[in-house]
Amino acid sequence: MPKGKGPQGKRITLKVAKNSIRVAFNGRRRLDLSKMGIATFPKCILELADVEELDLSRNLLRKIPNTIEKFQNLMWLDLHSNQLDELPAAIGTLQNLTFLNLCNNKLTTKGLPEELTLLKNLRTLNLGLNCLETIPTTLGALRELIELGLFDNSLTIIPKSVKNLPKLERLNVKRNPLPEFAEEDEPIDTIKRIESLYLVEKKDLCGSCLQTCQGERDELHKLEDMTPGPSNKPSFPSLTTPNSTARDNEEEWRIK
Repeated sequence: MPKGKGPQGKRITLKVAKNSIRVAFNGRRRLDLSKMGIATFPKCILELADVEELDLSRNLLRKIPNTIEKFQNLMWLDLHSNQLDELPAAIGTLQNLTFLNLCNNKLTTKGLPEELTLLKNLRTLNLGLNCLETIPTTLGALRELIELGLFDNSLTIIPKSVKNLPKLERLNVKRNPLPEFAEEDEPIDTIKRIESLYLVEKKDLCGSCLQTCQGERDELHKLEDMTPGPSNKPSFPSLTTPNSTARDNEEEWRIK
């Protein structure tokens, strides 16, 4: 077994990488190496650093090297569902980046470099399903951000600088221990319901309890004895129809 910790993963050759380039619907060239079982960032793809989109999602990556700065044309970077616990400082050099998906990794607050705030053109940032306990207030510098995913972390507060981002339209903070987003208490049930019913004999009741029970029983009997009043529904006792037993008068009924 080769030396080194962790899974070795699949080795990607330059030929395989070249064959994985696709033209996206928007005309950009996308290097799609998702679901390839990659555990180490392939050095060979640095020769393809002119692509506009890079998909390394659903792999076994533990680290992204600083050589990611070679991809200066990148506008779209998908790294979700790996094993990343930190990002390189060089991520901040990708000034053309508008989409960054880091969902479902092992990122901690310390693993978010300050240089992340240099991505001034970023519009979508997904940090959901990680191990974040706090969000840097400096993320408020991402003024072009439209969508921010922070769901399924351990956040107890969202900085005002982030909540007040001028173009932010979608902020997903579900399944975080945030007091301000705690679920509302269940509505109070105003209907009296019997949880326990105890049956006893008269001789075991005190005088006041016996009187109360007899009074409630009498009220119940009054309701049972009440007969429904006359119906307001109009009736026509003399009316006969063709389907009645008066078939002999059917012709006369029709004439009338």
